[in-house]
Amino acid sequence: MSDPKTQVVYLGRRKLIGLQRKKDVVQGIGLAAVWIPVLAFAADGGFLDLADSSALWSAANRLSALVATSLLIVHIALVARIPWIEAVLGLDKMTVAHKKLGKPLLYLLLLHMIAAGFNYSVIDGKGFASALLYLNQNYLSILAATVGLGLMFVVVLTSIRAARRRLSYEAWYLIHLLSYAAILASIPHQYEFGTDFLSQPLLQSYFTLLYVFVAANLVWFRMLQPIVLSLAAGLKVTEVKPEANRTTSITIGGRRIQRLGAEAGQFFLLRVMTAKQWWRPHPFSVSSSPSNVIRFTVGNRGDDTAMLQSIEPGTRVILEGPFGVFSESKRTRQHVTLLAAGIGVAPIRALAESLAAEPGDVTVIYRVTDQSDAALLEEVERICKERGHHLELVRGPRSPSGSFLPDQPKGERSKPDYVRLLELSPMARESDIYICGPSGWSASVKASLRKIGVPGEHIHLEEFAW
Repeated sequence: MSDPKTQVVYLGRRKLIGLQRKKDVVQGIGLAAVWIPVLAFAADGGFLDLADSSALWSAANRLSALVATSLLIVHIALVARIPWIEAVLGLDKMTVAHKKLGKPLLYLLLLHMIAAGFNYSVIDGKGFASALLYLNQNYLSILAATVGLGLMFVVVLTSIRAARRRLSYEAWYLIHLLSYAAILASIPHQYEFGTDFLSQPLLQSYFTLLYVFVAANLVWFRMLQPIVLSLAAGLKVTEVKPEANRTTSITIGGRRIQRLGAEAGQFFLLRVMTAKQWWRPHPFSVSSSPSNVIRFTVGNRGDDTAMLQSIEPGTRVILEGPFGVFSESKRTRQHVTLLAAGIGVAPIRALAESLAAEPGDVTVIYRVTDQSDAALLEEVERICKERGHHLELVRGPRSPSGSFLPDQPKGERSKPDYVRLLELSPMARESDIYICGPSGWSASVKASLRKIGVPGEHIHLEEFAW
């Protein structure tokens, strides 16, 4: 690992504008993917001659199919791990966008099914239910699409926040594998019955190329590349060290592990190759600056993470990643404030170790319930002392008010959170802010930062939630 003091890191307004332009380009490509089919529909006269119910239902059927297909491709591209997209948006933001598209996509697919049923009922003189039943009984590709719609409904339903609270990560992961089956089931009827697919060869080629592009990226970056690179490097657990606060540090070693290209603050999806755990990966941030090994510090949350506390050295693993933009690559200011709570200290500790900085440039705020039970505290204290970072340990039980800080002692004059934050980090307004901890705690920090005028582009958030 190179000395952080000698690293060359570009900062300033010009870098910030460049980062925003890249984001605009990627988002523009996503919007274009949706609008190109709509424009092709308009150019083909899709919005003309809508004088009767048959024409209206036909237009609604065609347009909803085109927009839904476009959104479906974007929806999958967001989780296909396409590197040049992920490096700009970050996997967490892409995952959030993927979730938000779920409901609109489902509504469009339902509209497409309803419009197709009414369109056929008007043409053939059948009732709506009879028309749908006839289509599903006589055309296998339409039956497959209906099954795919049902699977998509299950996936979207389990993505609702209330449902996610009741599901374990493992159950949620298994259910969401159904989304790929839903997509595969829906494709054949597009090429058999899609009016615009059949009448416009260029549009058919456009969608076919998009399908192939996303599928190729999905297969390579989500399935094959992690296996190929991990096996080539011979990745396995080399050390397991219990830490405070029911956490364990797991060190992964292998041949030329630096080729994975990890940065401090990023995370990997860790797949442990044991009989019980091989089939699903779990996301963990690196907890030390990546070098010839990669280390994760894993909290015991009672699910698969409990089994990881006793993993044996020598166990083979597969790493998918690195992912995330919670790294110095997004930094544009000289001063940096790092805020951590709970196991969120893992990437913050790695950043504190690796950031290019002079003494006094970095402030670390570590929220702990009990100093004697704080994960990686000794390492954080050592790093801050060696590098001249300012460390603030904020101790005390969780505040019932939802504040990211503990309640103030009785008798002291009450101060708003944002005032207390400025006391902890006087340069916060002029800093890049990195926050990692439970989602509610992180939201409270972010609210205080907004009150003191820190722009959103200087707030970098890594939430431990799925």
